Amino acid sequence: MAEEIANEEAKSGFDIKSLPMGAWVGIAVAALIVGVLIGHFAMGGGAGSALNKAKLSESELSTVVGNYSYKGQNQQITAKEVIESNSSLDSAKDEEGNYAVPSADTVLTYARNKIIAAAADAEGVNVSDEDLTKYAQETLGSTDFASIATSYGMTEDQVKTLLKQSAQMNALRDKVVESDAGEAPEAPAAPEVKTTDDEGNELSDEDKAKAEDAANKTKDKKYADYIKKLAGDEWDEKGNKWKAADGPYATALKDMEMSNDSATYEAAQAAYYVAYQNYSTKQSEMDRVR
Repeated sequence: MAEEIANEEAKSGFDIKSLPMGAWVGIAVAALIVGVLIGHFAMGGGAGSALNKAKLSESELSTVVGNYSYKGQNQQITAKEVIESNSSLDSAKDEEGNYAVPSADTVLTYARNKIIAAAADAEGVNVSDEDLTKYAQETLGSTDFASIATSYGMTEDQVKTLLKQSAQMNALRDKVVESDAGEAPEAPAAPEVKTTDDEGNELSDEDKAKAEDAANKTKDKKYADYIKKLAGDEWDEKGNKWKAADGPYATALKDMEMSNDSATYEAAQAAYYVAYQNYSTKQSEMDRVR
């Protein structure tokens, strides 16, 4: 969707790419999760080619360029609404006083944003004047809406509407999409490895390697407890076994002995790698929606 918005800047005069990402990324992110948030969404009608023209006069701005259905309610979209969602009419007007017909992608973007705004309202997600001012400062580094409007070829009301929409969508995303991957798992403590013989003499490198290998394979209850904490419901405490052989932890530890009271450091390490992979995957997913 960021591309859809950016593609319109040449027509609208609204240089969206000059905005910090926070000013519009909420709209793009929210649109990506619209299918999760909402039930039925269908686009109808057409734009651009459906009108068999590339330009509209000022008297034709009320032309319907698309329509959408949300929760059984049909809504029509006019050219003026789409144009004003990206720029002021003055900025969008060409030298002959005409306006480019909004593209299908831009009409779709407008419909998505309207639906997400409706979903935010339904979820009770509101943006106060104080919230709006704070959001403007965080994203644009300014709360002078008049100056911002002048810089981007928009009216002050349009700037406020755009920022409020973005702030509302970010708040909606935070409410309905898990945005915390939790804390990264802590690696198991390595066992103590003997580095000297009984007389206090330093062991050779070969003997140290053997001692380390033996320590890693020595069973200890603390490692069993560590694994069970990571595995959670995957471990059957009463049955003293894995609940399912194909679970991620059971699969990783299938060739290692494990019981309620006994496990090796090697097994604990294998469990740690599973937990860390789960954390990394979740963190990556969260990063994509931020």
